[in-house]
Amino acid sequence: MDFSSDTAAPAHPAVIEAIAAANQGNQPSYGGDEVTARLRRHLSETFETDDLDFWLCASGTASNALALSILCSPIGAIACHEEAHIERDERGAPEFFSGGAKLRLLPGHGGQIDETALRAALAANNPNFVHETPLEALSLTNLTECGTAYPTSKIEQFVSLAKAEGLNAHLDGARLANALASTGASPAEMSWKAGIDVLTLGLTKTGAIGCEIILVFGSKRAEFPQLQARAKRSGHMPPKMRFLAAQAEAMLTDNLWMTLAAKANQTAREFADILCAKPGVTLAYPVDGNEVFCMLPPKIEALIRKAGVKCYPWPGGSYRFVCSWTTLASDLEAMRDLLAES
Repeated sequence: MDFSSDTAAPAHPAVIEAIAAANQGNQPSYGGDEVTARLRRHLSETFETDDLDFWLCASGTASNALALSILCSPIGAIACHEEAHIERDERGAPEFFSGGAKLRLLPGHGGQIDETALRAALAANNPNFVHETPLEALSLTNLTECGTAYPTSKIEQFVSLAKAEGLNAHLDGARLANALASTGASPAEMSWKAGIDVLTLGLTKTGAIGCEIILVFGSKRAEFPQLQARAKRSGHMPPKMRFLAAQAEAMLTDNLWMTLAAKANQTAREFADILCAKPGVTLAYPVDGNEVFCMLPPKIEALIRKAGVKCYPWPGGSYRFVCSWTTLASDLEAMRDLLAES
């Protein structure tokens, strides 16, 4: 029973087939190929706009760091949640790629920034005061690191507050498909229509091998050449980009990415029901996507550890269980049988 992460899951067969299909003959390097050209059309259709540029990376850390590097200067700060991936899990990559920008950490339950804290940080922001690092960007995450989903209305509100103070807006969408499936919002509604300047769209956790897309919208497209230059300088300009584009094309075709995310979400809800049927097990956060965070009684915690169930202890005392598109009904039944021993 492996509930460690959706990155532990295999790639969807359609992704493997797409890579094999792209592996025919010679194609121009660095995104000049036919597959990447087709991907632009897919992205324009998916996000309901032609007013975008995009770049492909193999890792979420690289895509987040590159995205933020064109939204915040070396002498600025990025407001984010104190548990955001860019803070907890990226080893200073945003600071490194931006040349020194600072992360300004904000509190909030369930991985979502507290509105009062955001308003206070924006009200105190003074770019003309030489002794402090002024905020230049706001970074939100959906799903959050606690598995909760911001509704589009909250994203719109927070971005509007930030832009009123001159900040740029970034959305870390490593599990965007899960957030979309949960909230019913469209990709456009949760990105550029909500005021997001740059989105890092993750497909790796949804069913790709390693494919993250940096999407730059509207007026921020003027910064796209700088993004390309930074990608080249940092070693994130894939020479055979067609194989990354092939993964993305496979995931977006016939809305496969959303189908797989909805399946993972449903499995997570069923898994949560199994866990919470046991006395003493409580949810630490709502199950808004494909992650379940539970507080476990010592007896059940010991039982799960002894059985070798793969999951992660989480800050705050809960345990994180992640379902993917390949999580089987038999995995859930095995957990049900295990818990019956408690």
